[in-house]
Amino acid sequence: MVAPPRPERVTVADAGDRYLAAVRVETVRGVLSAATERSYRRDVRELVELLGPDRVLDDVTGDDVDDALVRYQAGPDGRYTDPARKAGPGRSTATVNRFRQSVTRFFSHATRQCWVQADPMQWAAPPAKVRERLRVQRTALSASAAQALLGTVHPDAATTAPPTRADQALADRDRLVVALLIVLGPRVSELVRADVADFVREPDQTSWRILGKGGSTRTVALSPPLADALETYLGTLRPRLAARRPDDADAQGALLLSWRGRRLDTQAVRALLARAVARMPEPYRRPTTPHALRHTTATLLVADGWDVKVVAELLGHSSIATTDVYLDRIDGELAAALRTHPLATSLQGTPPTAASGSPRRSPESSLR
Repeated sequence: MVAPPRPERVTVADAGDRYLAAVRVETVRGVLSAATERSYRRDVRELVELLGPDRVLDDVTGDDVDDALVRYQAGPDGRYTDPARKAGPGRSTATVNRFRQSVTRFFSHATRQCWVQADPMQWAAPPAKVRERLRVQRTALSASAAQALLGTVHPDAATTAPPTRADQALADRDRLVVALLIVLGPRVSELVRADVADFVREPDQTSWRILGKGGSTRTVALSPPLADALETYLGTLRPRLAARRPDDADAQGALLLSWRGRRLDTQAVRALLARAVARMPEPYRRPTTPHALRHTTATLLVADGWDVKVVAELLGHSSIATTDVYLDRIDGELAAALRTHPLATSLQGTPPTAASGSPRRSPESSLR
């Protein structure tokens, strides 16, 4: 009879380092994305601090895990800390659930490696269902607000004060970024990861091969206005930006560049979007994020009659159940649908007409 393996008594800090090394291997092999690796790295380092880096991992109990989860949930979200206040907003339910998933994955790995005799997560309390307040900046824009946002980056739009330096005139780039986000709805990580080589540019068709989560790929076609915005940026502004860092191999291949010639990062895209929102007409102006524009893409396309399966393919969702989460209700859509109901005129004794109401105007028309 073979005796069970004896657990290796490693500290929490040592276990965290070993686990993150394994995560790095999975990222290099393409099993995990770079964004997922960053999330695991951030969560595991936070967990190590909460449990105590010098503590033996096998001594951690389910109660200890519960205590760590509660303290994590009560702490401020360090990603959005305001230096002036020395504190950031509280962590959302989604952030807490993501942290719990990271902890679960860590202890599953620890169990397989015999760092613990039993997984303490099986004795941890189940996650509580917390109803948080609606975060307006995460919800979809209406069709009118989406058109207003695109209007702020239109070539003929009246902008605020021009940049103080000529080399910081980035209107063509900003226009392309906002247009891609609101028309095609990519993840912000997919957008900043895009290279010029990912776009197949032919006289009659331009398409973008998007590298998505977990190494998956999808190809989407750009409409003529969107393709024109791409060509304008690639033909004029991007060569000047790339010339500022000729020895940076990553920047030379990147689609989106900063005014210093570096590859644009996610924080820069969020700041760019915030500046565009600040130029929107007051009635439509409200905080929004790249992820909210992803919601906007899905919601407006489904409201316009697109099949949910097609929208799921556009967004890179493997399941339409995921896409359904992205479909926010737009004020007025239900009332408009009821007005055009095929039986709406039956009570008046008049035959139904073929199609009533004015056609919807696509947000993309603001690019023309």
